[in-house]
Amino acid sequence: MHITRLDLFQVPYHLSQRDYAWSGGHSVRGFLSSILKITTDDGLTGFSEVCPLGSGYMEAFAAGLPGGIAELGPQLVGQDPTRIRAINALMDNRLGGHNYVKSAIDIACWDILGKATGQPIATLLGGRYEDFHLYRAISQGTPDQMAEDVLKYRGEGYRRFQLKVGSNPDDDIARIQAVLSVVQPGDVVIADANTGWLPHQALRVVHALRDRDYYVEQPCATLAECLAVRARTPQPMVLDEVITGAAALIQAYEQHAMDVVNIKISRVGGLTKARQVRDLCETLGIAMTLEDSWGGDVTTAAIAHLAGSTRPELLFSSTDFNSYNDTSLAPDAPRRQNGRLRVPTGPGLGITVDEAKLGQPVASIG
Repeated sequence: MHITRLDLFQVPYHLSQRDYAWSGGHSVRGFLSSILKITTDDGLTGFSEVCPLGSGYMEAFAAGLPGGIAELGPQLVGQDPTRIRAINALMDNRLGGHNYVKSAIDIACWDILGKATGQPIATLLGGRYEDFHLYRAISQGTPDQMAEDVLKYRGEGYRRFQLKVGSNPDDDIARIQAVLSVVQPGDVVIADANTGWLPHQALRVVHALRDRDYYVEQPCATLAECLAVRARTPQPMVLDEVITGAAALIQAYEQHAMDVVNIKISRVGGLTKARQVRDLCETLGIAMTLEDSWGGDVTTAAIAHLAGSTRPELLFSSTDFNSYNDTSLAPDAPRRQNGRLRVPTGPGLGITVDEAKLGQPVASIG
């Protein structure tokens, strides 16, 4: 089997609820998501999705996808997409960095491999569980807004809530307190600063709330700064933005820097490398949130296969991005039910992309 063509489409999404806001004054109302289709000479096709969270989060932006595919695409035509490790080695040799571009290619190859073998990606990744629990991201707002959002989503079955903080410490303390006042026993609250605090600001927040039950996620921009905060707080800590791959995970683990890590598929370069980090976490006993930067039906399916092949006791959480957006590209994509998401059972990603909704490709190779 050989790759004969790559087509990249870009589809606008809009949020179903209010603007999504997080640290640093960042706020978005919608996204431009990239859908990659890889075609083979056997007639099989593979799909993937990469959707950066605007241009100010991670080293990724939507306009970079067409250029990245144009750079790598000619090197991939004629390659066997089922030799996924060889595909990854080729991409790393021909293009430094740009993991989000490589992620699109890697996931589409996994989709083809699953279809070629008649197996779900979750099975190919090591085993398939039935479903898993989800978290809901709570956009930064007033304390009352965020508490109301938590109550709303709790009514939809969610029991884990990731609060977007990382701004003025006094405001963030009030936000966290407001949410902690409305959650119920068994609920989990994560205060996610998305690198937004300086160490002294983070310490003000954790000291003010040191006797409360919640997690602190990525308080500062660097590992050293997060370690300085961790040394002076009893709250369990989640690391996200600094976990860029297996080497970064090992460095953080050796310094006892975290209790949970957040692995984003497109940040590390696709399902192949996400599985490497996931398997290392399982070996080391580190709990994980498994997700991506953003996306819709295709990304949610990819997340479901990664999360759905992970040991449940080490799966801290995951999310269902297709419930945040107003656009559906795959009618059979997994949908949440009572705060949980089922793992697709069909071959590959196990979904059917409605190509009529993709429009014309913005980049085509082959």
